[in-house]
Amino acid sequence: MYTKDDEKYFIVDAHIALWDARESNQRNIHGKQFIDCFYDYHRNLSPESEVWAYEDYLYQGGERLMKDLFTDGYVDHAVFQPAYLGEFYKTGFGQTEEAFALAQANPDKLTYNHNFDPRNGEAGLDQLRADAERFKLKGVKLYTAEWHGESRGWKLDDPWAYRYFELCRELGIKNIHVHKGPTIRPLDRDAFDVSDVDHVATDFTDLTFIVEHVGLPRLEDFCWIATQEPNVWGGLAVAMPFMHTRPRYFAQILGELLYWIGEDRITFSSDYAIWTPRWLIEQFVDFQIPEDMSEYAPITTEQKKKILGLNAARLYDLDVPAELQLPTADETATGPRQPEAADLVGAK
Repeated sequence: MYTKDDEKYFIVDAHIALWDARESNQRNIHGKQFIDCFYDYHRNLSPESEVWAYEDYLYQGGERLMKDLFTDGYVDHAVFQPAYLGEFYKTGFGQTEEAFALAQANPDKLTYNHNFDPRNGEAGLDQLRADAERFKLKGVKLYTAEWHGESRGWKLDDPWAYRYFELCRELGIKNIHVHKGPTIRPLDRDAFDVSDVDHVATDFTDLTFIVEHVGLPRLEDFCWIATQEPNVWGGLAVAMPFMHTRPRYFAQILGELLYWIGEDRITFSSDYAIWTPRWLIEQFVDFQIPEDMSEYAPITTEQKKKILGLNAARLYDLDVPAELQLPTADETATGPRQPEAADLVGAK
């Protein structure tokens, strides 16, 4: 829990990972390229005091994760969103067994999501059934630009992907987190294009599609889709650290999201271990849109509380202590933005 100026915030870090990018786990040069790109994001967008040594960055381990998130980082609950990347790493990038064991040991603090790849066909469907039973999955993390043999990506509206979404529906896996953001070397930028979200959101209205990284650098495309599809949410992973390096850019990102989809469908994410949550939470609570950016309304404390944790708590049915809930949450929650009202949003 974070407290500032007598306000208490329930924090859910909705996008974290526990990875192993050490040389011993790198399958080829692409494994090094991938983690080096992550490290460039980390050191270029972090305050100098928050930059890790490169060797520490390759592998954190569960003990440091728990300290960075829960002892030092104010986080009340966090959700693992692992990427597999088996073409680049021998045991995969996200460490399934270690992360799941950590979640089992700390169920009040951690939720483990898993991944699937529709290019695995029938065998992958069987694996998803087994994973759902073992991990008690409420969500999955999808990486549409992941390499798979000769393939360098897939789309959410591919026929095989639909088979997997139909199974998710059957298994009760309702939260579909999709990386739709900046590319990471050596992955292809266009394989992260956000356009395929539109199709599946229309066809699977009982699933929630959380677009991680809010489509950056395709924010406008994402906003136009999300305002029409009430089951599309935006995750702020990668966007958050721009508070430090480009605060006006972050103000634009947040202002556009609040204008188009409202505060009820945005989630906070540190994207640990690319960044640690402590400084992001502190800066976000203090952050305000500059007065001269008058096309955007000021951000309220209530909006910040929803974004920092209450929204993700709804997605994952987390128990929020009474003193950390919004007193009038039932009366004030706007729910999904109605498409027919999109042209009236923010009207004065």
